[in-house]
Amino acid sequence: QFKLVESGGGLVQPGGSLRLSCAPSDQFTRHNYAIGWFRQASGKEREGVACISGSGGMTNYVDSVKGRFTISRDNTKGTVSLQMNSLKPEDTATYYCAADPTIINGCRRGPSYVFTSWGQGTEVTVSS
Repeated sequence: QFKLVESGGGLVQPGGSLRLSCAPSDQFTRHNYAIGWFRQASGKEREGVACISGSGGMTNYVDSVKGRFTISRDNTKGTVSLQMNSLKPEDTATYYCAADPTIINGCRRGPSYVFTSWGQGTEVTVSS
């Protein structure tokens, strides 16, 4: 089983953009699992933000990020990205990616207990 590593977090002003990346810790690992991006703000439960199917043909977003976030993947590199635009203070959280080995076609944003290969997370702070 492989581990995933998130990167790309940071401090950004409201209205700004960040691009998060999720990749296997072993650069040679390739997989076609569905991937979910989650976030957890301080004092709040973990929330499934977006997901993408193994082929990349299906995506799903939580309502609060629709039209602002875009999930994509490059299976030749084994990476999944989350482009975040028009960021708001309420997007502040630690963002995690994880693999869903239970679904063949499609993706889902939860429940989180079906997901594996969790990374350590990357922090996103939206503040002026």
